[in-house]
Amino acid sequence: MGYSETNQHDEEASKIPALPTDAPNDDVKLRSRDQREALLGEPKCIICSRYGEYICDETDDDVCSLECKQLLLGRIAKSLPPVGGVLQPPKKLPAADECFYVRENDCESGTLSLARDQVELLRKKLEIHVKGDVVAPVLSFASCNLPDKLLHNVEAAGYEMPTPVQMQAIPAALTGKSTLVLAETGYGKSASFLIPIISRCASHRLVFTSDKKPLAMVLTPTRELSIQVEEHAKLLGKGLPFKTALVVGGEAMARQLYRFQQGVELIVGTPGRLVDLLTKHEIDLDNVMTFVLDEVDCMLQRGFRDQVIQIYRALSQPQVLMYSATMSHDLEKMANSLANGVSVISVGKVNSPNKAVKQVAIWVESKQKKQKLFDILLSRQHFKPPAVVYVDSRLGADLLANAIKVATGITANSIHGEKSMKERRDIMQSLLVGEVPVVVATGVLGRGVDLLGVRQVIVFDMPNSIKEYIHQIGRASRMGGEGEAIVFVNEESKNVFADLVDVLKSGGAAVPRELANSRYTTGFFPGGKGSKKRKHG
Repeated sequence: MGYSETNQHDEEASKIPALPTDAPNDDVKLRSRDQREALLGEPKCIICSRYGEYICDETDDDVCSLECKQLLLGRIAKSLPPVGGVLQPPKKLPAADECFYVRENDCESGTLSLARDQVELLRKKLEIHVKGDVVAPVLSFASCNLPDKLLHNVEAAGYEMPTPVQMQAIPAALTGKSTLVLAETGYGKSASFLIPIISRCASHRLVFTSDKKPLAMVLTPTRELSIQVEEHAKLLGKGLPFKTALVVGGEAMARQLYRFQQGVELIVGTPGRLVDLLTKHEIDLDNVMTFVLDEVDCMLQRGFRDQVIQIYRALSQPQVLMYSATMSHDLEKMANSLANGVSVISVGKVNSPNKAVKQVAIWVESKQKKQKLFDILLSRQHFKPPAVVYVDSRLGADLLANAIKVATGITANSIHGEKSMKERRDIMQSLLVGEVPVVVATGVLGRGVDLLGVRQVIVFDMPNSIKEYIHQIGRASRMGGEGEAIVFVNEESKNVFADLVDVLKSGGAAVPRELANSRYTTGFFPGGKGSKKRKHG
């Protein structure tokens, strides 16, 4: 693989913005996710459309990484006729330390499954825990009996092998049973429900060609997450009888109604706007087969429960799939109220931070927080752009973004619920392509959103819920990539001290002395006739 010679011409180079100074220029990118997005006028990877930094020696096509080069060569190999008319055996994937053998259990469909004595071993190794009647995990997307076009789209989207949550959740969802899936942030939960949805919808449309009613619905707590899920669905469903409708606030209702009238397979949206659409217009949801609640625990915290129940009652007993990175008693109640016999799949440690995120807790008093943030942003050693700074209010986001510009000269934007959808999309785009190094955000970016390229988050205002903190720092690592989370701590966050210490310790992070010795952490208050234990509210 060699560098594209066209990028070396002065005339072309002048049109291409320079990479950040700390970005490695010499090392060949191993994976697609390590490469940045392509900017205007730059070559694009023929596989994933990221920056085509290299030329594939064998084909002269632009590629972004060794991963996409191998995918390109694999496609070409598949398109060639077999040598001597004899099919060649597929290449085996190298195993890290142990092989899991597969056997053919269904000759007609050609699917492969694990031998029974390997299922529990694989689950144990990947920290997959199941409750209820759950089918065995799969080792590849090809083992799921998906349509050929969908398999092609999955490969083109850069999915080489399923993640642990996808190995177990995709085959489980394809059975049609209702399931609650719990997994750490950043491990591909969206694909684990979109792939089964697209497969079932496409198969249904091939049989019932005249039917135009929606067949699946995905609800999320934020507009940003809904937009991301719908874009992901369109990418995976390309070329199939599969259309989507985005139903969120900030977009014209007439446009959304028009999408319905044209016929769609999947609705993606937020509960409030969908309830508004249902109450003001006649939308037939009788054919919805799959109902997905993404980041369902967040919906409960934000008071969406009644709206979710109202939407569910408009459906005709669909399969219910619920996804979250954290577990709670209310979540169990919600699952049991929506469907009977819900199976549970959990991957990794529920209610725990992403292991790939390095946590750095700093004790800093409220009056010194701004200066501490400025010091970090001005430090070549500690600032790792692009970064997201989390605050607890919309006004705080606007004021802090302006203060960053004035005090450091660094361009910073704010993003929150009061900004229009166009503004929020433009800000997100500017962050992800590297045009703006810092975005100050409220909780709208704290749940589920794939901040690809972002490897640092700074929790300026510690949230009131430790679960929200876990989700926020999870934005620094997508699909297992290493990231860093810096959190400012002082006594204003005393109600989460004990939980925060547990989370920091579980991630191997140092606990500030002030936090470790705080009376709100130890649970004992000095003075009086004795020590009183802290109440858990």
